[in-house]
Amino acid sequence: MRADYVIIGAGSAGCAMAYRLAEAGKQVLVIEYGGSDRGPFIQMPAALSYPMNMKRYDWGLKTEPEPHLDGRQLVTPRGKVIGGSSSINGMIYVRGHARDFDHWAEMGAQGWSYADVLPYFKRMEHWHDGGHGGNPDWRGNDGPLHVTRGPRTNPLTRAFVAAGAEAGYPITGDYNGEQQEGFGPFDATIYKGRRWSAASAYLRPALRRPNCNLIRAFARRVIIEDGRATGVEISRGGKTEIIGANTEVIVAASSLNSPKLLMLSGIGPAAHLAEHGIDVISDRPGVGQNLQDHLELYIQQAATKPVTLFSYWNLRGKARIGAEWLLWKTGLGSSNQFESAGFIRSRSGVDYPDIQFHFLPIAVSYDGKVAPEGHGFQAHVGPMRSASRGQVTLRAADPNAPPRIQFNYMSDPQDWADFRTCIRLTREIFAQPAFDPYRGHEIQPGDAAQSDEALDAFIRQHVESAYHPCGTCKMGRADDPMAVVDPQARVIGVDGLRVADSSVFPRITNGNLNAPSIMVGEKVADHVLQRHPLPPANDAPWINPAWETSQR
Repeated sequence: MRADYVIIGAGSAGCAMAYRLAEAGKQVLVIEYGGSDRGPFIQMPAALSYPMNMKRYDWGLKTEPEPHLDGRQLVTPRGKVIGGSSSINGMIYVRGHARDFDHWAEMGAQGWSYADVLPYFKRMEHWHDGGHGGNPDWRGNDGPLHVTRGPRTNPLTRAFVAAGAEAGYPITGDYNGEQQEGFGPFDATIYKGRRWSAASAYLRPALRRPNCNLIRAFARRVIIEDGRATGVEISRGGKTEIIGANTEVIVAASSLNSPKLLMLSGIGPAAHLAEHGIDVISDRPGVGQNLQDHLELYIQQAATKPVTLFSYWNLRGKARIGAEWLLWKTGLGSSNQFESAGFIRSRSGVDYPDIQFHFLPIAVSYDGKVAPEGHGFQAHVGPMRSASRGQVTLRAADPNAPPRIQFNYMSDPQDWADFRTCIRLTREIFAQPAFDPYRGHEIQPGDAAQSDEALDAFIRQHVESAYHPCGTCKMGRADDPMAVVDPQARVIGVDGLRVADSSVFPRITNGNLNAPSIMVGEKVADHVLQRHPLPPANDAPWINPAWETSQR
């Protein structure tokens, strides 16, 4: 089997690239180990806690014991299904802040500033504002990726935004537009009541073309001959085969599996590869380094009125929601329930938001367990730009062995101060008059946890990954020893090989990573096709004029 372009991974970026390359008439072959995304657990937005906990759809990766979190091992779900993690995520759509991309360019990812990437965000989107505000000039209106907003009918969802305003923060009609800072409605990759993943938006239309094919197989390594990637070694049906690439191999296997594939192929830190008996083709010490993520806590409050989603948290309630969704794709099943957002700055002197809130009108955890108190609500909160860095390394030279993942969470002292700030600022928002009709006692951390020490103990035990790993194949200048790919996503030191997924992010973006991952696929496709990039945008984002002297 051969193709012009072989893409490893049918995830967010891989699907976007398959679509754009096939659209341009290239022969494309996509390798994906996972299976179909057709089940109701994936397609029904409200069922989001199921697929990320199902072996069928998730790679089942775990961190090593995290030294600063009492040795806890945290789960790191990654989608093992067409659509990749866009098929098992929370469907939240956040581009990231303009300053994030300007920072990428300053770090050596030339051509990836906000002016450069905004046209790609617009190209990929078909935005539906749902009458909740925002300026359509900042958004795309005919791209393959439908982005919508929930109905926001729950009174708690509206109370959260009102409380943000009462606490002195701005309101924003569209955090993905001119002004991220403030409180307002969430965008989601949901369309006509269903999850609108990268498989729905990009892969299925691409596969309808005769020049794009999908193969179900496990990618073992990239074949490199005389310094050039010529194909991919795969296993399927108990046999090992080689798929040839006439022009390029593109690795889009996630920030956890892409560096693993490069290392198995002889690209990575020479000493580490030698430990595992792998011949070094290109000594790139940055492969697997620079691992970043967002951590978050749930701040949970009991509710004094039965207005939360807990009313439906029983067999009859879930059956009713499921039936309405199956019949009409409407009702509570058609929303991910994350309908109100907040982006704020932790302190004066920070020029753009570094804290994100996801509000939920029920007190529940990602594994689907509700708080014993019953009716409650919560805000997921966490800092956006931790200085802590981890690494992905090989456990063995066997491609079937999972990678070793060490995030080194909370290794920077500032992380602890930032999380304490997050808790205290969330409590202040929940204490506003907008919540007076609904506010019961604080479920967690609980009123007794006030001192720094008590909050640190709570953080150590309860902090969770927001599932936003990135950075392990950093994009940068070709002369940067820690860069893995150049600004056109070409692996430095090997011809005919690129990486295009969240692993190329030089630094984590502000918010959930699905949107910028798809954008990377869109933009890299133009580099692959040797097209001129889309003309830069001149839109200047809103920055709080008082950022130097005030926190809000």
